[in-house]
Amino acid sequence: MSLQEQLDVAVKKSKELTKRPSNDTLLQLYSFYKQATQGDVSGKRPGMFDMVKRAKYDAWGKLKGTDKDSAAQKYIDLIDKLHSQE
Repeated sequence: MSLQEQLDVAVKKSKELTKRPSNDTLLQLYSFYKQATQGDVSGKRPGMFDMVKRAKYDAWGKLKGTDKDSAAQKYIDLIDKLHSQE
């Protein structure tokens, strides 16, 4: 199975989690997915009054320079870990 196929399966598995992950874990998942699918963060950083979008932007920005395959693998590994803890 290709890495892209594994990522697609992991995305489906993420929707099947019975327990909601912590906000920090959700930010990790978001940033790994965005880095894997779009590459480095782009656009203007959201203002301080839009805390959710700003947190997502900052989490994604921390992965700047990480290659797409590494980010995809980290997403897959984190989903697998979350599933094993249920």
